[in-house]
Amino acid sequence: MKSKIFTLRNKSGMTMRVSSLGGIVTELTAPDRNGVFEDVLLGCEKLEDNHSNGYMSAIIGRVCGRIGKGKFTLDGKVYELAKNAEKDGVASALHGGAEGFDSKIWDAREFNTPEGPALELTNLSPDGESGFPGNLFVRVVYTLMECNAWRLEYWAMTDAPTVVNLTNHAYFNLNGGKRDVLDHLVQIAGSNYLPTNPGLVPTGKVLPVEGTAIDFTAPRRIGEHIGSKAKVVVNAGGFDHCYIIDRSGPGLALAAIAEDEDSGRQMEVWTTEPCLQFYSANFPRAEIKGKGGVPYPPHYGLCFETQHAPDSPNNVGFQSIRLDPGEVMQSTTIYQFYTV
Repeated sequence: MKSKIFTLRNKSGMTMRVSSLGGIVTELTAPDRNGVFEDVLLGCEKLEDNHSNGYMSAIIGRVCGRIGKGKFTLDGKVYELAKNAEKDGVASALHGGAEGFDSKIWDAREFNTPEGPALELTNLSPDGESGFPGNLFVRVVYTLMECNAWRLEYWAMTDAPTVVNLTNHAYFNLNGGKRDVLDHLVQIAGSNYLPTNPGLVPTGKVLPVEGTAIDFTAPRRIGEHIGSKAKVVVNAGGFDHCYIIDRSGPGLALAAIAEDEDSGRQMEVWTTEPCLQFYSANFPRAEIKGKGGVPYPPHYGLCFETQHAPDSPNNVGFQSIRLDPGEVMQSTTIYQFYTV
């Protein structure tokens, strides 16, 4: 089945183009302070390259992030996953394994809502796919809201106990892709983070960010400490850290803010998820061409991946990502655009 491109436009002039391949958002425009619309997402010249160049702007699942050693235990049974990542000799299953949701062609349907045009994406992941148990039905809805926001809603159901942790790997560049994002101001509502081993798999500990090079509790430029010799930054090649969102209760919480001062574009991230993975596009592949045929250098985009903690099935202290028959996993994330 061939993939299709769908185009959504809201009344204020924002445009979103989405492929049924992986739910990849191939374009998302937003106005600057002078009303000029520019594409604020990175992507690849060839759509099929998005998977091997950082999963750009695609749906990630069944489980986003890393699962240490590529295995987990559920109800006493060990499940071996397709290991597709290795760093410093530590192997893991990354972003759903060798064949994740970003590589699937999803069923897609456009529809209108009072809040703006929307696209529904559905997929059935069969029992045993990439080693995960249970037939898993997933529904994702992108809405291009009239308030200049991109809303992502996720649902999942299973016929057998399994694990699921969904996100979107959108790479934002609020200057319209003219240069890197090192001058972007970032603030993250995360006072604590999950330290990782050399393979970037969480150790199971939770530590405060205060006094570290990854403290974004107050607005800071990405480039301010990205060259730090601190181990927490060097090991990740920049920023690639999971923050526990400071929240007062359930529902949508403000997780992060990014701003490009030159264009005046500002983006807020709101989510029902407990964690935020902040990634500064540390390892783009130089041989793969980005939009316009130009390869992206390191740190040309930033990702705010809303999710549960990586490697949750192997850490009893983390919020569970278990899903049982009869239950519905549901989460919402909103990327809200303003000008300042």
